[in-house]
Amino acid sequence: MRPVVTRRRIVVTVAIITVLIVIFGIRLFDIQVVRASSLNDQSKDKMSSPSKIFSTRGDIVDRNGVVLAQAQMRYDITASPRYAKEFKRTVDGKEVTVTPTQAAVEIAGYTKQNPNEIIDAINGALAENPDSDFVYLAKSVDLNAYKAIRALDIPWVYFESAPSRIYPNGAVAGNLVGFVGSDGTPLAGLEQSEDKCVGSVDGEETYERGAKDGVMIPGSNVVTKQAKNGGKLTLTIDSDIQWYTQQLLAKQARDQGAKWGLAVVLEVKTGKLVAVADYPSVDPNNVDGTPAAFRGSYAFSAPYEPGSTMKALTASMLLDKGKATAKTHVYAPFKWTFPNGATFQDSGYHNPRQTLAGVIVNSSNVGISKLADSLSASTRYDYLKKYGLGAVSNVDFLGESTGILHDYQKWDPQTNYVTMFGQGLTMTAIQMASAYQAIGNKGERLPVQLVEQCVQADGTVVKPKLADPVQVVSPEAAHGVIQLLENVYSQGWLADRIRVPGYRIAAKTGTAEQADGRGGYSGSFIVTLAGLVPANDPQYVVLTTMSDVRVNSTAAVAPVFHDLSTYLLRKARIQPYTAGTPRFKLYW
Repeated sequence: MRPVVTRRRIVVTVAIITVLIVIFGIRLFDIQVVRASSLNDQSKDKMSSPSKIFSTRGDIVDRNGVVLAQAQMRYDITASPRYAKEFKRTVDGKEVTVTPTQAAVEIAGYTKQNPNEIIDAINGALAENPDSDFVYLAKSVDLNAYKAIRALDIPWVYFESAPSRIYPNGAVAGNLVGFVGSDGTPLAGLEQSEDKCVGSVDGEETYERGAKDGVMIPGSNVVTKQAKNGGKLTLTIDSDIQWYTQQLLAKQARDQGAKWGLAVVLEVKTGKLVAVADYPSVDPNNVDGTPAAFRGSYAFSAPYEPGSTMKALTASMLLDKGKATAKTHVYAPFKWTFPNGATFQDSGYHNPRQTLAGVIVNSSNVGISKLADSLSASTRYDYLKKYGLGAVSNVDFLGESTGILHDYQKWDPQTNYVTMFGQGLTMTAIQMASAYQAIGNKGERLPVQLVEQCVQADGTVVKPKLADPVQVVSPEAAHGVIQLLENVYSQGWLADRIRVPGYRIAAKTGTAEQADGRGGYSGSFIVTLAGLVPANDPQYVVLTTMSDVRVNSTAAVAPVFHDLSTYLLRKARIQPYTAGTPRFKLYW
């Protein structure tokens, strides 16, 4: 009897399994074919949702690590309108009901809004779409507000990270640092040009949400793209010197009613920029507070005729070629006409029997032109190219200008001479500062540097590529020019206004009439004062320039030059030194 029972059990079992297989098959067919479309619609709310993983934009710091630009995380408060219903919350061990209106009041307490704004946002979204799953309740709240609202544990409220950019030192170096847009796009300055260093790339992840409440299912998130943080950009700028320079420049520019102004401090022995001040300046925290034209750096982008500061370069050529010394005589009357028809004059009457030293101190256009007539146009052009004219600096700052230096073969008779004293060509403040750096550095021009290094997120250190140094003139010629400029400092008409007692300083004034855009001059002036501090062992180039000033002379910028030179000498703890100060005869 047992074999029969066993066979029956096997038959029954097989029958049951067969029935189950048929049932599952029918069910599977029903799900995959018959009701596939409707089931897909029902499952939409449980499908993966993408979410951005925010990266961090890198800091921009000065040479001492002082932060000039920094990422700061802010937060957007969002909600799912269709789930914005009352919910339960445990308070003091008791379960209470919280209505959407009560939740709105709680949120508004931290976002400083009117609660009605939150309710209106939710109702407005539902009016447009009853199944609305997203609406902003508040944007860019700080960390404290974010934490407080999160602690409310409102099930239909969500949070989005919203990285922002802050500039802790405000307008300090703002024209250099630049700024980013509200969406994080770099728009100006180093923020834009060095985006390859400080720029970051957001990542992405997906997560599952519940169909009934829309809440993220814990542990369901999957990273599909890793975020990449930005690196740290270190500048050569000293923020303390930069701040002081900006303050001096702004005060004097306002007092003089200047349209714009510049001040540059450049290290002689390194070529590194210590300060580059622009007036007006821009605060990256409040970009709209500055006219669009002044949101970059005029020091790099606004070339101008340099005027008599160019005479130092021309003198260096004469000394380098052995065509003159400080004692060389020249007859330089107030006005002169050359055989080729070029005619020009000096800014004032003076004794015409001058030495080269007198020509530099008196800033004689006629004198420097008659002396430099011993140099061919091609020779002078080659020197100007070595000084860096007609090309952007090694910095290659965003919007940097090359200035204008026409090929000598295109110089007309007038241009052939006026280029000797700073007309017929243009250059930026950075180019002029670089030329003076060469004079202060025994004739060797070093590449101008604004960026020290970039430390990438993985720790890799990237240094900027620097051009090779250029020996423009001999050390002897450079030293001779410094001595000539020391006589401007000690014997020139501006001596009493720029003198720093106990120190030797080399300086040159320059006043240039601005072009009117029609081939002539407008009657407004750009005034410049450039020099080396201290002259006996140059450490800094100090250059300051202003446009459209009330006093059309370098007296307008003298206070900036004097106070900035004094500050630098004291900050660097340079000891007073006057031994060996040269005093040349100006006339014969």
